[in-house]
Amino acid sequence: MSRSTHARAILGDELYAKLSSAKTLVVGAGGIGCELLKNLVLSGFSEITLLDLDTIDLSNLNRQFLFRKKDVKQSKALVAAATAQPFNPSVKIHPIHGNIKEPQFDVGWFKQFDIVMNALDNLDARRHVNKMCIAAGIPLIESGTAGYLGQVQPLMHHTLQTPSETECFECVAKPVPKSFPVCTIRSTPSTALHCIVWAKSYLLPQLFGEEEDEGELDKAVAAGENASEIATLKEEAQAFKSVRALLRTFTPDTTDRAASAVFAKIYDQDIKRLLAMSDMWTYRKPPLPLDRSTILDGSFVDSRKDVPTSGDNDGEKSRAPVGDKTAGAGLKDQKALSLKETVELFDDSLRRLAARITTEDVISFDKDDDDTLDFVTAGANLRAYAYGIEQKTRWEVK
Repeated sequence: MSRSTHARAILGDELYAKLSSAKTLVVGAGGIGCELLKNLVLSGFSEITLLDLDTIDLSNLNRQFLFRKKDVKQSKALVAAATAQPFNPSVKIHPIHGNIKEPQFDVGWFKQFDIVMNALDNLDARRHVNKMCIAAGIPLIESGTAGYLGQVQPLMHHTLQTPSETECFECVAKPVPKSFPVCTIRSTPSTALHCIVWAKSYLLPQLFGEEEDEGELDKAVAAGENASEIATLKEEAQAFKSVRALLRTFTPDTTDRAASAVFAKIYDQDIKRLLAMSDMWTYRKPPLPLDRSTILDGSFVDSRKDVPTSGDNDGEKSRAPVGDKTAGAGLKDQKALSLKETVELFDDSLRRLAARITTEDVISFDKDDDDTLDFVTAGANLRAYAYGIEQKTRWEVK
């Protein structure tokens, strides 16, 4: 009995022949994408292109079963393809670590496929794929999840000039999501809102919220998992733990050291780690690591040439515009800060929060709390600067 016997019996020879010769694009290698890829490989699809921009996070492992702890921080597309390949060695799987919205994935590129299958958690990207499939005149299988609910929607497109057999993805209005994909927030922000969400929902809680439990990393080492990968994760977690400890023993010296350590980790070391993943930046502008000391002493140089720059950092606008140009109005919340002023606001707000954390167990964001609002504003704008994104005034952030 051959591998395809059961599929042929269910589908019939004619339909199985179409299936086995189809060139298939799968967009997304997360919770849905992993299961979808496994099923396609085992069902007889012979050529599959798998595209995803994300990397594997420890929290993915409880539901994305093509990944293991040794794969953490690696490309989802590359690892999923390598793991699924042995299920059917005759299948050709072409993994791509990239963003489906990048310009090289144009209508002409889409036309090479017979069918596209979406496994995305990003509404904007789903809309983009839908438009490309309409323009290319190829069918799209849409899928998504919301909690314990799952949806699948076949969309039979022809061309822009001929009517489709079904409605398209955008024919029925979709609710705007209230959250963003982790990969976008943590690695590849593209809007000021992404940076604000990162500062509010990740950076502030990491320093002043509930401490994360890293005990399972020790269990992973004991179970024989990749020790070097686990060591890297422990180093990252420990960097924040040591800073948290410094912040909770408030003195001017410890707080200054904490501010320097936080800045170095998130705006220099973490960005350099992302830059080492060169595939991520093939078709998008890479972020710029920031150096706190040179920004503060005025010697920081932004070497990028495709964005506006300023000769100094002590009062003029920096390389990216800062929100609405209302600094002249004299309103504090609407003042556009320079890069140096933003670093100073970051340091000052962190000191104020450090003084409070000695008597408060947890500090949560409140838009009417000046300390947390200043910290989120400064943290978000520094990240925006690093990624070449328009920065926002305190009033706009609020």
